Amino acid sequence: MSDSNSSTAKSYIDSTIAQGQSALGSLTGNTGDKVEASARKDQAADEKENSHTIGKAGPLNFSPSGGVSTDDPSRSEGGFMGAEGLKKEGQQQNAEGKGQEAQGQLSDLGSGIQDRITGTLGGIGASITGDRAKEEEFRLKHDDAKTKQRSAEADIQKQADV
Repeated sequence: MSDSNSSTAKSYIDSTIAQGQSALGSLTGNTGDKVEASARKDQAADEKENSHTIGKAGPLNFSPSGGVSTDDPSRSEGGFMGAEGLKKEGQQQNAEGKGQEAQGQLSDLGSGIQDRITGTLGGIGASITGDRAKEEEFRLKHDDAKTKQRSAEADIQKQADV
């Protein structure tokens, strides 16, 4: 299930609502409430998963919400330099390449978080003023930044697992 409004916070809210519906269904004996609660719980799980899902094609990153970002050039250059350095010039160049790659990942992570906040707050402001074009612009900024952040998190986690 791909929902352009998937977010971690929304998944938590829907999960809490599902628990309340389930409890109500248990108290009243209403199976309809229980079925609706189960469906909402499944939806919440899908929203959370979609919120953290990222697709990568080289330096390009894609999210289910339509966000697109590119990796900081240092991320790929650092990895390439590191691999070549290990073969040609030894451990020192490999370490420098890994450092450069990590610097690019931190840059993407930081700018992704910052741009998500800017997109969220700008969207709220545009919504309050009724400027739908600006609201959409800020939504896209948020979604692209979320994709950049999740991509950096995925790469950092992949390296931590190695």
